[in-house]
Amino acid sequence: MVSTLSTTPRTTLNRAKDRGRTSREDLYAVLDAGLVCHLGVLAGGSPMVVPTGYGRIGDTLYLHGSTGATSLRTADEVCVTVTHVDGVVLARSSFHHSLNYRSAMVYGRPRRVEDTEERLAGLRAITEQLAPGQWDATRPPTRKELAATTVLALSLAEASVKVRQGPPVDDEEDYDLPIWAGVLPLHQVWGTPEPDPALTRDLAVPEHIASRTMPVR
Repeated sequence: MVSTLSTTPRTTLNRAKDRGRTSREDLYAVLDAGLVCHLGVLAGGSPMVVPTGYGRIGDTLYLHGSTGATSLRTADEVCVTVTHVDGVVLARSSFHHSLNYRSAMVYGRPRRVEDTEERLAGLRAITEQLAPGQWDATRPPTRKELAATTVLALSLAEASVKVRQGPPVDDEEDYDLPIWAGVLPLHQVWGTPEPDPALTRDLAVPEHIASRTMPVR
């Protein structure tokens, strides 16, 4: 497998080139750390951007949704993005305020997955992206549920990654100004699991969920 990212007119960075990453491993890291991507399509001649769950297997990204979803039915040429905000960068000048972030952008023509085994593998990847270990802890989808679900496979062949980390960068003459500057870090953490009120039994939180949020008892 090629370890470097593609270089195409759509993935070549024109601004802030120093923030670009060329390693395919950087792409995987950004995608694997996310929960939601934004799927951009043209629907009836108008742009549409839809937040959706996703999962990755190797060099393929899997997306899913209802068979009636306009975004999936019209997904011919697409752009998928994933972004993580790690902090707000506060400079001495508002012009130089920024964000510390990790982002990925993927272009391509998705393939509608028809093979049952691949469909299940894709759905498993999407489920495991949200909650590792959850697929095996729940009942598998029924034929009716599968028939109502569209699964798309998108190659990661054409993608770009940008990352910004570190303190603000001000104009040289502004560094002596008596204005506080720095980074306001942002962290995402899981809260305590909240049981469904409709549970018919007193069930403990499964270990694969509890281990992500609190010490297992």
